[in-house]
Amino acid sequence: MSEPKCWGQRLSVFDLTLVHERGRWKVTGKSATTVNSNTVEEDPELVILVKEQHDAVVAYVNKEVATSTEEMSAAESCWKDTAILDYVHQVQTAKVREAVAGTENASLPVVSIAAPFSRAATFPAGKVTIRDIAGLYIYDNTLLASILTGSQIKAYLEYSARYFKQVDPGAPVDPASWTNANNRPDYNYDQFSGVTYDVDIAKPEGSRITGLAYDGTPVADDQKFVVAVNNYRQSGGGGFPHIATAPVVYNAQVAIREAIVEYASAAGTIDPATFHVENWKLVRNGTPVF
Repeated sequence: MSEPKCWGQRLSVFDLTLVHERGRWKVTGKSATTVNSNTVEEDPELVILVKEQHDAVVAYVNKEVATSTEEMSAAESCWKDTAILDYVHQVQTAKVREAVAGTENASLPVVSIAAPFSRAATFPAGKVTIRDIAGLYIYDNTLLASILTGSQIKAYLEYSARYFKQVDPGAPVDPASWTNANNRPDYNYDQFSGVTYDVDIAKPEGSRITGLAYDGTPVADDQKFVVAVNNYRQSGGGGFPHIATAPVVYNAQVAIREAIVEYASAAGTIDPATFHVENWKLVRNGTPVF
């Protein structure tokens, strides 16, 4: 078995040497190497064979789904609350709120979890295509909703805040150098929408989340929330506390990327003024970094 790299960028080549002894094959030597798929010319016969499917995919990803009123970038999503990541929250929240309407959980606040998958993701001003949305949400995750309490959300956020190195309050502002502490990847920096909070990176791990509130009121430890979350995180991916054992109240196997496409297509316009809320920020000893 081999997993050389994503998106067909690499190919694994195995060489096995076998001999036939006494009616059985025996492996006497083995080696493997990885090669780059962009270092060879395309096989013209294979190009012809897959042309129809390839052209269909290209046409699909270039399909316009909505018009954005302004350019949105994920370049700073790892240290700022950005509009483009809030769009993921918007879609997840709307889908889950619709799903729990009329159920016993309909009166609970709905909040959302999302992480910056790609700092290169952008929505251009003007035409937004499926390619742009796929560049923002690069994984085939599905959407779920679980119940978490206020204390559990606080613990979850403290775990997420380990993504940052502890930074001296007077150090120069260089956020790109503060991230990925202990090699934690960007996709393991989860952010919440629907609640407000600060992440104090001058504090040690475990005591960084301050001012956690909902609708202007401090979140109580036993307060319950419906939390929109992807299946990777809900199944325990990343080791975040509580979420894998939390009661699941929605799981319709809806692909989040497809939900974003559907939501954008139905609205026709992506306007940050209608959904972007800066509900969290980085601080150092209580003083905002930005």
